[in-house]
Amino acid sequence: MPNRLADATSPYLLQHAENPVDWWPWGPEAFAEAQRRGVPVLLSVGYAACHWCHVMAHESFEDAGVAGYLNERFVAVKVDREERPDVDAVYMEAVQAATGQGGWPMTVFLTPDKEPFYFGTYFPPEPRHGMPSFRQVLEGVDAAWRGRRQEVAEVAGRIRADLAERAAVYSAGAHHPPAGADLHQALVTLSREFDDRHGGFGGAPKFPPAMVVEFLLRHHARTGSEAALEMAVRTGEAMARGGIHDQLGGGFARYAVDAGWVVPHFEKMLYDNALLLRAYLHLWRATGSPLARRTALTTADFLLRELRTPEGAFASALDADSLDEETGKSTEGAYYVWEPGQLVDLLGPADAATAARLFTVTAGGTFEHGTSVLQLLVEPEDFAEYETIRARLFEARTRRPAPARDDKVVAAWNGLAIAALAETGALLERPDLVEAAERAADLLLAVHLTPDGRLLRTSRDGRAGTNAGVLEDYADTAEGFLALYAVTGDAAWLQLAGGLLDTVLKHFTDEASGALYDTADDAEELIRRPQDPTDNATPSGWTAAAGALLTYAAYTGSDRHRTAAERALGIVGSLASRAPRFIGWGLAVAEALLDGPREVAVVGPADDPATAALRRAALLGTAPGAVVAVGSPAGPADGSPARPVESPADGSAEDGGAEVPLLADRPLVGGAPAAYVCRHFACEAPTTDPAVLGERLGVVVE
Repeated sequence: MPNRLADATSPYLLQHAENPVDWWPWGPEAFAEAQRRGVPVLLSVGYAACHWCHVMAHESFEDAGVAGYLNERFVAVKVDREERPDVDAVYMEAVQAATGQGGWPMTVFLTPDKEPFYFGTYFPPEPRHGMPSFRQVLEGVDAAWRGRRQEVAEVAGRIRADLAERAAVYSAGAHHPPAGADLHQALVTLSREFDDRHGGFGGAPKFPPAMVVEFLLRHHARTGSEAALEMAVRTGEAMARGGIHDQLGGGFARYAVDAGWVVPHFEKMLYDNALLLRAYLHLWRATGSPLARRTALTTADFLLRELRTPEGAFASALDADSLDEETGKSTEGAYYVWEPGQLVDLLGPADAATAARLFTVTAGGTFEHGTSVLQLLVEPEDFAEYETIRARLFEARTRRPAPARDDKVVAAWNGLAIAALAETGALLERPDLVEAAERAADLLLAVHLTPDGRLLRTSRDGRAGTNAGVLEDYADTAEGFLALYAVTGDAAWLQLAGGLLDTVLKHFTDEASGALYDTADDAEELIRRPQDPTDNATPSGWTAAAGALLTYAAYTGSDRHRTAAERALGIVGSLASRAPRFIGWGLAVAEALLDGPREVAVVGPADDPATAALRRAALLGTAPGAVVAVGSPAGPADGSPARPVESPADGSAEDGGAEVPLLADRPLVGGAPAAYVCRHFACEAPTTDPAVLGERLGVVVE
């Protein structure tokens, strides 16, 4: 019989709707029930593509005996961390502080007042490797709750006080924006942590450092640092050639379990692929690398083919597990791995030998049971032959049972995808990608944006969820809309971004310090208001908002938005040298701040090839965080600078509608389309030559 999760929109919660555990969704009703019964709360947090979440569910939550004990002694609450990142963040911080590590499934025991007092992640059904069984944990917590309640209360109080003390660090006062010396020191620290053999940073498990790569590319563009460019190039190539990259279908897995990018944890997340798509596009823009270009395009094609929903937005993830037809069991990686004999059966001996050599498929294998994860360690000598073999393997793979898809739509991750697809479509001349970005943005407007201008975090099947958007939703959606404006010239996207950012200023910002919170001031009250400037798998909402605020200010001249960006970036200076791997997007935004960012206004008739040539040169520019506005000529013929404006609090058309301040008073030059390159609305002489424009923006235009 279904439990209380049967009406959820989250695929993860629906996976548990038939459990014998009497699950409650997160909400006041669950904690009121715990108060009424006088029992603690078991909080279990995971997500639909999480392998070990599935394992623990099968081993423990589907076990009638465990479920009976759990239902009798606890109120069980299940949370999708992707729907409620605020809940996840608060309790994950407690888990990490108490145990030194974290992960999912996250298992936390709470008082009815939501205070945590015992923590863990995955617990097995039987004791193993020094871990107690889940049943033992339940019995131990129950015994402590019944027999040592005062001790439990003291532990919970200490944890709550520790969390409050940690939060105070970020709001201790205003910080100065990072200087060039701070960013240089970040580069020095990254150089020490760089894996000179395999690329990337640190050891196993190794995660794709998309935000750090963006910083390295921007730092190279601003300073000419060859060390920064080399780390970006070597990391990008290693990932693209490794098993973390799907060599047949494009896209990237969540992380590699080894230091050499060989064996991935096979789940594929929208946010990783959106971030990596943009990083590889920018890597191609900086170097002209054919591998980077190909990787960007196949990643974009993966997004459209496997993650696009019928409504036009993008689903959250593909599962790591799928059905292994030989064993009849759901197995991690079964969809992706190959044995030499399978190649022979499909391709014949000669082509199978070529495929095995190209993709490093060996008798011993690189994964479990003699299977191999495909890699492409060197460029093919015969590219046509490679493409033929790749296409045949890909077609055969489509006949295997596919991994399940978490088809909920998350506003923030769609914002990242919109930005990446819009830029890729424009730079690599794929209008279908721009159209896909626009359609996803339309879905966010139609389903996620409320009449009062607030965002809802998730939807599914075109139906909005009930969870309020968090800071990253506003910041990343604004980032997507700003990228769409740069690519399409439709000022409505700029206006919409302004409205979202004004909500950030009003509801997410500490006016005293300029610090940013992950939840709005009118959101549900948790044991503390979550706040974190460091990146995780995605840019922190804090630094993502700083980036969008800075871009918006460059378009509009709004001092209010630029000041907010500068204040928010203050935290980056204090973390740049100590933890640059975890503040990568903040470092990238700081590079844009130090460079200006440069403001490029291209004026000319929309159907004039000369306008298009200037627009392309502007978009190809590598100047950090440069903004591009394209529009019809207007204003006086003397070429006087555009007039900055203050943004109204409601983001109305005065600063983001039909007239974009960056384009105001920009005439043609000698009757021809022209480009103006400015910093803080002080401009160089306009040019009609795409090559000159490209030179000013750090790119050779042929």
